[in-house]
Amino acid sequence: MDNIILIGMPGSGKSTVGVVLAKALGLRFVDVDLLIQEREGALLQTLIDTRGVERFLDLERDAICSLRCRGTVVAPGGSCVCREESIAHMRGLGTVVYLELPLAEVAGRIHNQSSRGIALSPGQTLADVYQYRAPLYARCAHITVPIRGQSLIETVEAVKQSLAVYQNESRIE
Repeated sequence: MDNIILIGMPGSGKSTVGVVLAKALGLRFVDVDLLIQEREGALLQTLIDTRGVERFLDLERDAICSLRCRGTVVAPGGSCVCREESIAHMRGLGTVVYLELPLAEVAGRIHNQSSRGIALSPGQTLADVYQYRAPLYARCAHITVPIRGQSLIETVEAVKQSLAVYQNESRIE
C-alpha cells in the first residue's frame, strides 16, 4: 500500500483517524497543518489572521505540493481542495479518501472555530464553507467514506474496508 490521503471538513477527524490508521497499517503519518506551522513559525489561525485566507491557501498548496513520500497516511487541512494544484498532487500521491461528515456533526465537533485555523473569509460561515467544499471533496476523492455518528475505531475500520475494496477493484480493471 502506498500513500493514503484523508480529506474532509475541519472536525471530520483527518488527523485523529490518520494517526490510528497509520499505526494499524504500519505506515508513517504526516499532518500538513503541522508542516505549515513549522515552516512559517506561526499557528494556522495567526497565519490566516495576519496574511489572509488567500495567502494561507497558497501556503497550504505549497506544503501539499512539496510532499514526496511513500507508505504514509497524509492528513492535509480541510481547505486542501481549494487549489487545483493541491488536488492534482494529492490524487497523484496516493489514494484520496474523503471522510464525509454531515454539517451538523461538523459543527458539533468544532468548539474553537475562531482559533482553530479554519480558512474562513470575513462574513463566511461554516455552512458556507461546507456547501462550497463538499462537492470539491467528492470530486477529489477516489473513495468516499460516510462517517456519520461513528466512533474513531469504527471510522478507521470503515476506511480500511473501503481501501481494501478499492484496491481489489483497481486490480480487476
